[in-house]
Amino acid sequence: MKASKVAYKPVGLALGFVSGMIASRLFRQAWKVLGNEQDAPDATDEERTWGEVLLAATLQGAVFSAVKAAVDRAGATVTRRLTGTWPG
Repeated sequence: MKASKVAYKPVGLALGFVSGMIASRLFRQAWKVLGNEQDAPDATDEERTWGEVLLAATLQGAVFSAVKAAVDRAGATVTRRLTGTWPG
């Protein structure tokens, strides 16, 4: 394994944590707008329909994936600018 990959590991972990926090907030805000409710339904929420549960899960997955990709890409770009090597 290249030294740059090893050195980037802690940075990648921190970025993963940050991206999770950002994505969680974005998803909650999006659900409030789309669902007109405070909390998104859980899969085992008996009072919610299949459609609500699946829509919430789909939206959450899309938001988390997009935020993670954006944060990871930004982290790699900054690493290249600082060190001259791409961490991947």
